[in-house]
Amino acid sequence: MEQFLAIDFGSDRKFELVDGVIHMMTGGTPAHSRVATNILSYLGPRLRGTGCRAYNSDMGIRLADDMVRYPDVSVFCGNPATREREEQRVYSDPVVIFEVLSASTAKIDAGSKLAAYRNLPSVSTIVLVDPDNELTRVVQRLGPESWRDDLFAQPHDVVLPTLNLTIPHEEVFARD
Repeated sequence: MEQFLAIDFGSDRKFELVDGVIHMMTGGTPAHSRVATNILSYLGPRLRGTGCRAYNSDMGIRLADDMVRYPDVSVFCGNPATREREEQRVYSDPVVIFEVLSASTAKIDAGSKLAAYRNLPSVSTIVLVDPDNELTRVVQRLGPESWRDDLFAQPHDVVLPTLNLTIPHEEVFARD
């Protein structure tokens, strides 16, 4: 993994490490970018002073020795803004993860990525966001090996108990 993190891919492309293999990530759509930005913009000021911080897809998550993923939005707690912490290129202890789905990534996001995220003991909530249908799927940890998986078929606010926050549906999918 250290070799992967040391590679300079340039600023115009993004790559993930999956099972020891480097994969180029696809570019997003305007809807994808809008929704990810909405989530990050909503969380940022509400987390200030709480010891938690929201990051965009530039912050990697180490899922295993041979796996680094870059979710669209991730939240880390425990004073992640210390100087030593900010020198790290990947973290391994997110509490909340958001993946904004697209036609080309939905199957992976809801399959292998979701499974890998659930294996991290720090994760309490994983949110899969469908910008095309304006729906969410919220997967929340109930216990060490127990999860609740809610796929909402109509507009629904995203409740994040670990952060003591609820993101209104209208904020996630805002167009202005």
